[in-house]
Amino acid sequence: MAMRKTAAVAVAALTLLAAWGGAGSATAVAPATARKAAEACGVLAPGASAAAEKAVAAACEQIGVWYTWGGGHGPRPGPTYGQVDPSDPDSAHDSERLGFDCSGLVRYAYARAVGGDPLSGNAYHQFHSPQVNQRFTAAQGTGPLLPGDLLAWGSGGSIHHIAIYLGAGKMVEARESGTRIMVSDVRLGGDYAGAVRIAPATAPGTFSTWGTDVWTHKEPSTTSPRVHRFPGPTTVRVECQKHAEPVTAEGYTNDAWSYLPEYGAWITNIYLKGPAWLDGVRTCP
Repeated sequence: MAMRKTAAVAVAALTLLAAWGGAGSATAVAPATARKAAEACGVLAPGASAAAEKAVAAACEQIGVWYTWGGGHGPRPGPTYGQVDPSDPDSAHDSERLGFDCSGLVRYAYARAVGGDPLSGNAYHQFHSPQVNQRFTAAQGTGPLLPGDLLAWGSGGSIHHIAIYLGAGKMVEARESGTRIMVSDVRLGGDYAGAVRIAPATAPGTFSTWGTDVWTHKEPSTTSPRVHRFPGPTTVRVECQKHAEPVTAEGYTNDAWSYLPEYGAWITNIYLKGPAWLDGVRTCP
């Protein structure tokens, strides 16, 4: 999601735009400035997992690519043309630019690192993903962090921005409209919410969806309001399952529904890989 610019950041963004070909350019040609930025992006501290180091490398390959609002959220991980954010005049050209927003970049980096699509969704979903195996509070700062950890900003339970830690107090991020993917100093003030460490290995209660454009629902019924759309296969955590409305789709009929706590929503078991009634998952009350 876009963050508001300070005056200093606005000046820096205009300088970069002038060096990299103008506001309307859809792709970035990497001149000396961009090359230097790319050289500064990498694993800057020891101790990260191999998957986390690969995610950092994948994100760093995108240095100089445009931030685009909504970019990176196509059916498969990768850059997409963005959208105009009515609340942000700086996004006026995002629909002409191929790139990523903050969560689109994180999604792409970890998909490249581990395969599949383990971190689809927006910054909130990534911060609360079942792939998280360790959390760090804002008060802990960067001390316990390792390269590949995800830093997040937001308040009141809302997460509006996410970035990938490099080590040494640095991060790589798709920051806001009008800028390109960059290395930044970690911003611990304001509404910094903390960080999470990703462990993409399958954990108990973790399953993969299948199919495209699969919707979850507020209740275990196709007539209840839609909550979230999975554009493609996505790893999810199932808290419990229950028998409810029978659903017929893709040649199958099943009355089992699973509750996904990170999304606060239900999904028919037809779209979860596994048996009709999931093994090892408790029945919802």
